Amino acid sequence: MPFPPLRRAAAPALLAAVLLAVPAPAWADPPPERADFTLTVLHANDLESALLGAPADEAYGGAARFTALMDRLRDEERRPSAAQDGESRRRGVVTLSSGDMYLAGPELSASAEEGAPFYDAIAAARTGWDAIAFGNHEFDFGPDFYAGYIEAYREAGGTAPFLSANTDVSAEPRLAELAADGAIAPSTVLKERGEEIGVVGALTPQLPAISSPRGVVVDPEVASAVQGAMDDLTDEGVDKIVLISHLQDVNNERALVSELRGVDIVIAGGGGEVQAGPDTPLVPGDTVTEDPQTGEPMGYPLWAQDSAGAEVPVVQANSDYKYIGRLVADFDAEGNLLRIADRSGPVRVSGTGEDAVEPDPEVHAEVHEPVREHLDALAEDVAATSEVPLDGVRDPGVRTAETNLGDLVADAVLAAGRAKAGEYGVPEPQLALQNGGGIRNNSVLPAGPVSELDTYSVLPFTNQVAVVPELPRSQVKELLENAVSRIPAADGRFAQVAGVEFGYDASRTAQVVDDAGQVLTPGERVRDAVLDDGTVLVADGKVVEGAPVTVATIDFLAAGGDQYPFRGAEFTPVGTVHQQALSGFLRNDLGGAVTAADYPEGGEGRITRLD
Repeated sequence: MPFPPLRRAAAPALLAAVLLAVPAPAWADPPPERADFTLTVLHANDLESALLGAPADEAYGGAARFTALMDRLRDEERRPSAAQDGESRRRGVVTLSSGDMYLAGPELSASAEEGAPFYDAIAAARTGWDAIAFGNHEFDFGPDFYAGYIEAYREAGGTAPFLSANTDVSAEPRLAELAADGAIAPSTVLKERGEEIGVVGALTPQLPAISSPRGVVVDPEVASAVQGAMDDLTDEGVDKIVLISHLQDVNNERALVSELRGVDIVIAGGGGEVQAGPDTPLVPGDTVTEDPQTGEPMGYPLWAQDSAGAEVPVVQANSDYKYIGRLVADFDAEGNLLRIADRSGPVRVSGTGEDAVEPDPEVHAEVHEPVREHLDALAEDVAATSEVPLDGVRDPGVRTAETNLGDLVADAVLAAGRAKAGEYGVPEPQLALQNGGGIRNNSVLPAGPVSELDTYSVLPFTNQVAVVPELPRSQVKELLENAVSRIPAADGRFAQVAGVEFGYDASRTAQVVDDAGQVLTPGERVRDAVLDDGTVLVADGKVVEGAPVTVATIDFLAAGGDQYPFRGAEFTPVGTVHQQALSGFLRNDLGGAVTAADYPEGGEGRITRLD
């Protein structure tokens, strides 16, 4: 049946209804306020000597691709034609790093070869950074090593200052000289298209507990130090300020913002979170980190409110040369942040697919090729064959529970301490402590050959095996309490052990210590501890009185690292670097064979959780 004809009177009403049902076209929305100046911040953090490519997939990342992509993005963002959606055609670009420019490991060991240059410094110089924050790993080999890196960076043509407003390097002569030359500073001012952009640095106050800064002093009052540096810039007329900080967790940066005023952008470092929108291409295997405040995936940017009520964007770009963060910020004529462009986000460093970038030929020749040759030689040198996969994953793994790789490393430390005790005039150690944070491969080594390269990947730091003689049993209990004090968190202080078995109850009171190793809250978690010879140290949570105990560990822990309460006890390094101890144990003590009987999956029951 045909539809009846519409009456004339119904037509206008029907037309109105139809028009109301149609969504307003995009051109009907008011255009965004035109920015007076658009600043693109290209940023990265935690590059950590991943010079050859992403640890899990070398088709991504790598210093040579990273440099080429940085050059391309820098050129694209400076063009007036890049302006979109209210962005200004008057544009500037700054390139900023939030620290951890290198990390102990096989790649860094290439720079230790006789006559070799500092490859990480060359890569950084070729990137063209405008400012670089201090990171904690810069101090893992001590202040002189960091000074050597900065000197090599400048010799390679790098010009960026190294920034931290809450760090005093005056007690370290080489760093102090660099500070006097302007290579180290609290802040710097960059100029782009006539605009001044202030950049302030900040470093985690945890540095003494997680690295080896010696005479370098970090002010724990981070907000006060940063605000002072920002106020100095504001007094000079700088109206755009970026904070590049290395506080170990992007949530620490968000918390810091609430204590500040006048900061426009925060580039975080140290946490390695993945911030991205749902459609952002990521490196295979990466997923967006869950935001603990919302339970939702972390967007780019996160927003934090400063002490004056202003909303401040907080971003970081994961790690390992895998991403370059691109934050596009629009400012008005008074220097106020108008908005962050929707197109902002991490850009992955890809060597494959539609977004592939050709490696920079200079960086490839000067950095990639010699480092690759060094690693290939290490990979061909087999130290042992394992019957069983060896678990070095961080969480769940070596930072939360006993693993067979943890047992193996602790055994190597104990064996080195015992083998060298006579030569160095110290008692033979009865037990060994190895912090989980020092086991760095974050992977399962498959059954089969274990190469010299693997030993570097597992134990990259140049820590020395050290012996701490004759500690009171009460202090040994405190060491074990520290080992389990952060459970259930995956903290680097969790200990892998040898020569002892112990049980703990995580539901009980956790020990709290200060950075000097003084116990502020006694721990009640360690319930029992027995040496391999049957000597009972702890029973039902109480110390069993008796003879003192000699401990093998690494000099980082013996000096109070990871807040281990050795409290200045004398210790003796015994002439064996950590990685050498593992290599020697595999080759000599085990005769090149790691058996499933000695190192079963899950460990052999040295540590028992009782709750």
